[in-house]
Amino acid sequence: MTAVVPLQLAAPAITWQRDVDVVVLGSGAAGLAAAIAVRPVRSVLIVTKDTLDAGSTAWAQGGLAGVLDPTDSLENHVRDTLAAGAGLCDEAAVRQLVAEAPKAIRYLMRLGAAFDPEHDGTGPALTMEGGHSHRRIVHAGGDQSGAEVQRTLDESAVATGVDVLDHAFALDLLMGSNSSGQRQAAGVRIAITDETGAVQSVGVVTARAVVIATGGYGQVFAATSNPPAVTGDGLALALRAGLPARDIEFVQFHPTVLWVGPDATGQQALISEAVRGEGATLYDAAGERVMVGVHPLEDLAPRDVVANAISERMATGAGGVDDHVFLDATHLGVGFYERFPSITASCRAAGIDPAVDRIPVAPAAHYACGGLRADLDGCTELAALYAVGEVACTGVHGANRLASNSVTEGIVAGTRVGRQLAWELPELVDPEHLDADGASGLLPPELRTQTRSTMSRNVGVMRRPEGLAAAADALTLLAAAVTTEVAPHRRAFEATNLLTVSAAMVAAATARTESRGCHRRSDFTEPRAIWLTHLTVRTDSAGEPRVIGRPEGT
Repeated sequence: MTAVVPLQLAAPAITWQRDVDVVVLGSGAAGLAAAIAVRPVRSVLIVTKDTLDAGSTAWAQGGLAGVLDPTDSLENHVRDTLAAGAGLCDEAAVRQLVAEAPKAIRYLMRLGAAFDPEHDGTGPALTMEGGHSHRRIVHAGGDQSGAEVQRTLDESAVATGVDVLDHAFALDLLMGSNSSGQRQAAGVRIAITDETGAVQSVGVVTARAVVIATGGYGQVFAATSNPPAVTGDGLALALRAGLPARDIEFVQFHPTVLWVGPDATGQQALISEAVRGEGATLYDAAGERVMVGVHPLEDLAPRDVVANAISERMATGAGGVDDHVFLDATHLGVGFYERFPSITASCRAAGIDPAVDRIPVAPAAHYACGGLRADLDGCTELAALYAVGEVACTGVHGANRLASNSVTEGIVAGTRVGRQLAWELPELVDPEHLDADGASGLLPPELRTQTRSTMSRNVGVMRRPEGLAAAADALTLLAAAVTTEVAPHRRAFEATNLLTVSAAMVAAATARTESRGCHRRSDFTEPRAIWLTHLTVRTDSAGEPRVIGRPEGT
C-alpha cells in the first residue's frame, strides 16, 4: 500500500499580492545568512510561520565546526566528515565547506557573535565532539551557541533592512515559464495566520528567486530534540511541486537526549555531544560501559555509531532498564554548571544534578541528512528555486552528519546563495494558476499524533521490514483521511506536511536494503557495495512517492 498525498494545501482564495526580488522561507541561520547577503542591492522578504527569532538554530547547543587551531588542518576536517558520511558524501562539496568554514566563523564574529574565548584570550575556545579528530568546535555561552548565532543574524537582518512577514505559512510554489521554455519558480502562495494558527488571509508573494530555508523534519517523530515548528514544511512544499528529495532515509538520531519518562513526546532536551567531548562516558543500568569495544573513539564515535550502540544495549534490558542508558559527567563536578548552563537547567527541571548524578539519556530524532537536492550554492533543478540549510541535500553530510557541521553549512551556503543573487537575479516570469487548481486537501490536525507515533515506532534507529510495512500501511490509511472539509489552520498544514514527508521517507527506507550511516536495517545489518549510491524520491502526478535510483537486482 502507498500513501497518496495532496499536491496542494487547501486554503481560502487569494486576496492580496506582493512582489519582491527574493523571498526567503524560514528564519534560521541559513535563511538569515542568505537574506543579509542579498539585501544590500535587492529587496528581500523573509517569510516565517512564527517570528524572526524563532528559527531552530537557536536550539543548537554544540557550535560551529571549523579549522582554527594551527595543529589542525583542512585535510583532517575533510577526512573526518567523509568518514562520518559513510561513503555517500560529495567530496567536492565537503572540501568547499571545510575551506569556507573558518571564514564563516570569522564573519559571524565580525557581525558581533560573542563566542567563548580561550583562557589566554588569543581566540575562540575550541572543543571536541564525536567523530572529530581535533578540537575545532567554536561555542558560545557554554552550550548556547545556536542562540548566539540566531541573535547575531537577527540583529544584522533588521539592521540591513530585511523585511519580515511573521505568522505566515508558505503553502505551495508558484510556477511559470521562462524565455527558454523552462519551468521556473515564480513565487509562493502564503497563508497569514493569527497567533493561534487560524488563517486570516491568503495571498501570493511573487519573486525573481525563492529560497527555501525551512529546516528539517524532526517532528515527523514522536521523540525529537527539534522544536515544535520543525515539521518539514519546505521539503513537503518541494515534493508537492514534483522536485526530488535525496537521502531522506538518513535521519540522524542524537544519541543523548534527556530521558524524562516512557510517555514523553515532542521536543526533548538535548544533552550536547560536547558533554562527551569534555570526557563524559555512557553506562547501562548495570553499570557497564556502553561504548568500550564498539569503536576506536568509544564515546566520541560518530553519532550513528553511538545511537545504534545505545539502542542495542537498551534492547538487552541491562540492569532491568530497556528504554534509556546513563551519561556520567560527574568528573566535571560543579564545573558542569558553568560549562553547560542550559543543560544544567534541563537536568534540574527533571530532578537531576549533573554534578553528582548520572544523566538518563536515549536517542531521539535530531537532524535530517537528506532533503531537497541542491548544491552548496543552493541551486536546485528548478530555475529560480534555491535550498539552503537542513532542508537541502548538498552531499556534505552523506549518510550521517559530522557533529557541528550543520550550522556552519547553513552560514556558508546561505551566504553563497545571497551573494549570487545580489550579483544576478533570475529572469522575471509571470506566475501561472495563482489559486490552487490541483488535487488539494488537508489531514485533520488531530491525526498528527498518529503519524508521529507510527514513525517513531516503526522508522526509528533500527528499522525492521515488518515495521516499515506497518508504517506504509498506517500512512496509507491516514492519507485516506485527507479532505477539503478540514478547516485551514496552521496545525492542519503542518499535519499534512508531516504526512507527506513521512510517506516519502518510508518509501526510501524500505527501498534501501542495507545498513549505512544512520539508516539501520535489522534484516540487512551491514553496508552493501551495490548501495554506494543515492536514492531520490519524487511525488508523481497522482500524489504517490516514487523511489528513483535503486541499483539493479535490488
